[in-house]
Parts: sequence; structure tokens; C-alpha cells
Amino acid sequence: MKRAPLVITGTLMGLAGVMSFNSTPVSLSLGSLSTTTPTARSTTTTAPPATTTTAPSGGGSTPPPVTTTTVAPPTTTTSPSTTRSATGTAVNYNFGILSVKVTASGSKITKVTIASIDDGGNPRSQYIDQQSIPYLEQQALSAQSANIQGVSGASYTSSGFAQSLQSALAKLGL
Repeated sequence: MKRAPLVITGTLMGLAGVMSFNSTPVSLSLGSLSTTTPTARSTTTTAPPATTTTAPSGGGSTPPPVTTTTVAPPTTTTSPSTTRSATGTAVNYNFGILSVKVTASGSKITKVTIASIDDGGNPRSQYIDQQSIPYLEQQALSAQSANIQGVSGASYTSSGFAQSLQSALAKLGL
């Protein structure tokens, strides 16, 4: 019975401490980081179909049969063979802001890099980013899309990377 007042007092003090805790939201400003550099466009040329029709000639009692020949139109498609790049939107991934730059040749992704990253100087966040970003870049090259697995232990970085990567790919039309 002697411990009951101590337990109740300790519980009330802990509850008062938790209830008095106030957090303030972080305010961030996002700058304009997106740039797109297209250097070639796709072109498609289609010719009208060729049609040959033989009509009946006058004079006979029975008209000759009508013959129609249709030739399929030739189609020429040229894919862009020059290199172009785009930077994805800056994404707040809870430990900072990052944006991804994608370089593509035609419809193939040739290079994925970080265009900018600001992790607020937090050493733990810097360490996680340094360890995980090379894996994320390699996954994007292997997948040739924004459908990447991510890195265990770097879920926020992986999510932000994938969002910015998707934005860059959309700008490139991939």
C-alpha cells in the first residue's frame, strides 16, 4: 500500500509531460528544378492507299466483273536516336528533398542520377542516402521504368526516388 501513492504520482507526472509536448511543422520551399532537353522528335509518314478499280465498259449485254485492288500504305516510323534528358520534380521524402535526372537514347534509359539532394545535414540521413542511392539508380536502369524494388532500411529515400523518377520519365514520354 505504501507504493500506490508513488505509482499514481509518477503516472500523473508522465501523463502531464506527454500532454504538454508540442511539435511544430517543418516549412520547406521547393524551387523549380525541372528541365527538359528534347533534341529529336518521332516522325510518322503514311501514304494514302492505292486503289485500282475496273469498271464495266459499255456495249455488251453482260457487264464484265468489277475488280478492285487495294495496296496497304507504306508506313515509316523514325524513333529519336539522339540523347535527351529530363529532371524529375523535387520530392520531399521526409528527411529532405531530392530530384532525379534521367538520360535516354530513343526509348532506352541510359543513365539515372541524382540531380539535387538536400537532406538537411543530418549525418544518419546522409549515410543512408549514400548507401541506398547507387542501388536505386541501378534498379531503375535494370527495370527501364519507375517500377523499382527500393532498398530495405531506406524506404523514404526509395519512395522519393521513385516519385521523382516517374516524373522525369513522364517528361521524356517513356
